[in-house]
This record gives sequence, C-alpha cells and structure tokens, in this order.
Amino acid sequence: MHPNPNPRPKRQALSEPPKLSVVVLSWNTRELTLACLRSLREDRVGHSREVIVIDNASEDDSAAAIAEQHPEVRLVCNPENRGYAGGHNQGGNLARGEYLCTLNSDTEVVPGALDLLVDYLDSHPDYGAISPQLVNMDGSVQPACMRFPGLATALCYDTVFGKFWPGSVVERRYFMKDFDHLHSRDVDQPPGAVFVVRRDEFLAMGGLDEELFLFFNDVDLCKRLWKSGRRIHYLANSQVRHHCGASTKGFRKYVVVWHKNRLAYYRKHYGLFAVPYIRILVRLRGIEEWFKIGRRQPDLEARRAERAELRVALQEILIR
Repeated sequence: MHPNPNPRPKRQALSEPPKLSVVVLSWNTRELTLACLRSLREDRVGHSREVIVIDNASEDDSAAAIAEQHPEVRLVCNPENRGYAGGHNQGGNLARGEYLCTLNSDTEVVPGALDLLVDYLDSHPDYGAISPQLVNMDGSVQPACMRFPGLATALCYDTVFGKFWPGSVVERRYFMKDFDHLHSRDVDQPPGAVFVVRRDEFLAMGGLDEELFLFFNDVDLCKRLWKSGRRIHYLANSQVRHHCGASTKGFRKYVVVWHKNRLAYYRKHYGLFAVPYIRILVRLRGIEEWFKIGRRQPDLEARRAERAELRVALQEILIR
C-alpha cells in the first residue's frame, strides 16, 4: 500500500524553517533512492535541513520502502509521473528552506558537500546557483559541466557532423573538453544532478519549465539565471557520487522525449525560425540512424523491426 499522497506536515514543520531543503525525485530507482537517502541521513550537517521525496508513480515499491526505512523524510506520492520539471517544482513549492537543492536519486552525498555549497552562496550574494563536482563510485571525476547549446551544437551533437572538423571543435566546446573539472570556476550549466539555488529566486522565476518534461529544463533555468545577471558556480571541493544515467535509463520514451524537449528549448530561446531547423536535423539524424541499423543488423527481419521502431519514433518527435 502506498503512503498517503498528501501527508500531514510533521511537527517539525512548526519549528524554525531549515536552511536547506533537499528535494529528491524518485521514479523506479528503489535501491538507488534508498542509498541516496542513507547518504543524506549519514551526512555531517552543519546547516539545518529538510528532505522531501517526490515519488513520480513508481512501480517498484519505492514509496513503501522509503516510508519504512526513512520516516525522517517528507514523502509525497504522485498518482502519475509529473516528470523531472513538474516533480521538482512540486518539491520546491513544498520546501521551507532558504536554499533549495534538487538532488537526483542516483546520487550519494559525500559528507559535508551540501554545506559547502550553501556556505558559498551565503558568502557570494551575486551568485544565483551552484553545483558540486560529480565523481564516479571509484572516485574518478565525471566531466559534467557544459556550455549552453547553440545552433551549431544542434547540428553537430550526436551526428556524423560532430566527428570531423569543424564540427568536432563545436562538440569539444559544448562539452567543455578544455576544462579538467578539477578546480572551481563559473560555468554556463553545471551538473544538473545536484543543483542548489535560493528557493525564493527559484519560485520567483517560475521554477523549471514544465514543457521541458525531462530534459533541457536545467539548461533553461541556468540560461534564465545568467540572463537575469545571476552567476553560476562549480565548486570542485564539494563532491557528490553519481551513478551516471541510472535515473533515466529505464525510461522507454527517452529518445522521443529528449528530441521533443530539445525542440521546445530551441523554440523558446532561438525563436520560431529554429523550429524548422531542428526538425530538419531530426530527419537527418533519422536517416543516419537508418543506415547505422543496416550496418549493425545483418538479420533482415530484425533490421525491418528496428527501422519500423525508428519510423514510429520520428513520427512522435515531429508531430506538431
């Protein structure tokens, strides 16, 4: 049985508001979410904190396990998947902290990491947001910072055009291959897996754009912060472990939603003329994938089946 989707506020809700509200979005990542919450519970906390878990209609008994093993968190269970943007907006509206941290369920916080992020924003009022260094489970650094995607990025990303000069230069710039991620600096868009922002500012900006259901909503928020004159920092001495991609790999419509969200992002930031441009690029990418299927799939029936799936996906992406 799932917990009450609208739980009563606990007694501590009447106490002084916490310094930091951590919102963890859970969707069919039961063991990862539990590990994430354990890391938060075991963290050395210097600043007062609350943890809010938004379960987006998980089907793996995540909610029941969270309620049983982590009664200290505030758990809200949605009857349907509201997406990354909708879920975090929901958590942001429930939060009471001065600062809001959106935390992926596939992360594990290194002790003291979140306090370092809060301390930095406390002492740098001209900054709007901050993220830590992400590391793999073996301690190696994940190069997750990126520059904002431009029109050339859309042409070169994940296509044959990005494999050769000058497209390869565009790819390298987009993925910040010139940055080792070992020292702190300002960045366009830091790792979205852990993102700390002033809660009042987040709400005043309308939170994440819910048209960007799963992807590009963090990029859009960062772009809006920079446009409003707010800087964003990457703090290398704050570390969070990250199971890269684990929170989205089970999403069946991953490719379709990614392309549709990208199209919406470019329409929002580059205007209506960008729409036919991105649609052309989607078709070109479809043609490229068509030939890739032919090369990797020697079995005729399997090849036909994969190409049929490709046609359906393209139709879903390009539907108006």
